[in-house]
Amino acid sequence: MKTIIEPFRIKSIEPIYFTTETERKQMLADVGYNLFGLKAENVIIDLLTDSGTSAMSAMQWAGIMNGDESYAGSRSFYRFEETIKKITGLTHIIPTHQGRAAEKILFSIVGGEGEIIPNNTHFDTTRANIEFSGAEAVDFLNENGKKPDFIADFKGNMDVEKLRTFLNEKAEKVPLVMLTITNNSGGGQPVSMENIRQVSEVCREFQKPFFLDACRFAENAYFIKIREKGYENKSILEICQEMFSYADGMTMSAKKDALVNIGGFLALNDSDLAQKCRNVLVVTEGFPTYGGLAGRDLEAIAQGLEEILDESYLHYRIRTIAYLGEKLVEAGVPLILPTGGHAVYLDAGKFCGHIPNYEFPGQAIACALYLKGGIRACEIGSIMFGKYDEIGNTVSPDLELVRLAIPRRVYTQSHIDYVAEVIIEVFQEREKLKGFKIVKEPTMLRHFTAEFAEL
Repeated sequence: MKTIIEPFRIKSIEPIYFTTETERKQMLADVGYNLFGLKAENVIIDLLTDSGTSAMSAMQWAGIMNGDESYAGSRSFYRFEETIKKITGLTHIIPTHQGRAAEKILFSIVGGEGEIIPNNTHFDTTRANIEFSGAEAVDFLNENGKKPDFIADFKGNMDVEKLRTFLNEKAEKVPLVMLTITNNSGGGQPVSMENIRQVSEVCREFQKPFFLDACRFAENAYFIKIREKGYENKSILEICQEMFSYADGMTMSAKKDALVNIGGFLALNDSDLAQKCRNVLVVTEGFPTYGGLAGRDLEAIAQGLEEILDESYLHYRIRTIAYLGEKLVEAGVPLILPTGGHAVYLDAGKFCGHIPNYEFPGQAIACALYLKGGIRACEIGSIMFGKYDEIGNTVSPDLELVRLAIPRRVYTQSHIDYVAEVIIEVFQEREKLKGFKIVKEPTMLRHFTAEFAEL
């Protein structure tokens, strides 16, 4: 049938409270125009992130009740470990309270002053944890991935030749190479199996460990199935197993494709590195068989990792994003195409061509969406990834974006129709939008807590 229905029934609901535009205007001003500062109860449709915002299944809630809360050797840990090993084939499974904790542990060991970590595109916490260790994060996204409206199947791919050239020059400074699947900063774009294999081969050539930032691994696998020749008849599990077979390790925020509200893990094959990671884990997170999580959390993650492999769910998930994108394209709204796995990304530079990058056009759009319809979105541009040069001018990233991340199993088609309607109205009135300036900011991850003033 042409209509793609949700492959689930709704068993429990949460009310949405409706605010007025006048109320939202005051609320925005009260938090310094930073959407992260808003109370969630004052948001009508919350698309700030897909991290930790999933609706859990009945079986996951049953797992919550069944969780083994033993301090050491919990039954729930062994189910968690077995499920991850089945999907990834990796040897050492180290639970953490969320993805950035896994990154913190890994980069506190392999990072440090003078080290350099390549990636297709590092996302915010990955980059922050690398830089916090004293190392440098560099991106080698392929050129097509930098063109918002260029149509290509795998715009998340790493530029393999740039990686090889870089390693030829600076291999001694590179402790490992990462690849983010799907590529969040670049529009949620997938990475092909061929690219994963090629990056792995380059790593083998230079004897460098290869890690996947795999928080959306199942969405990436689905794109491989529907877009890459030779995978159309393979199961999602088989595709995932092949993806991970090329890697030496991975970091994972379970708050994405494991369909839970908290949790993460680090998985790797190197026994010596795993022991070092566990040493840090015991000091910062907890015992190796719980790692900052309750037994009930481990149960929910294990169940979620099984549910995410369901092809019917992934078909519905990817189609939801495409459906919103099609409505916006029809209205002339500029966005990253083709739509990716977990979000629609508005091209803020084209959307607000009258606002220069240093006045943060993405923030102007995000605030306008909240004022117009109570929608909370996230700027991914010069606020999140901008730097200052030696004289204090903003150095902008390649893309100025607004991400509308769709929580998993939370919103219906009517909600998505409403989101499209609000975006289109803001786009039609875009010439009225004004830029912003930063009036207060922290030294790292400024997008979370910075304060702004409208120009």
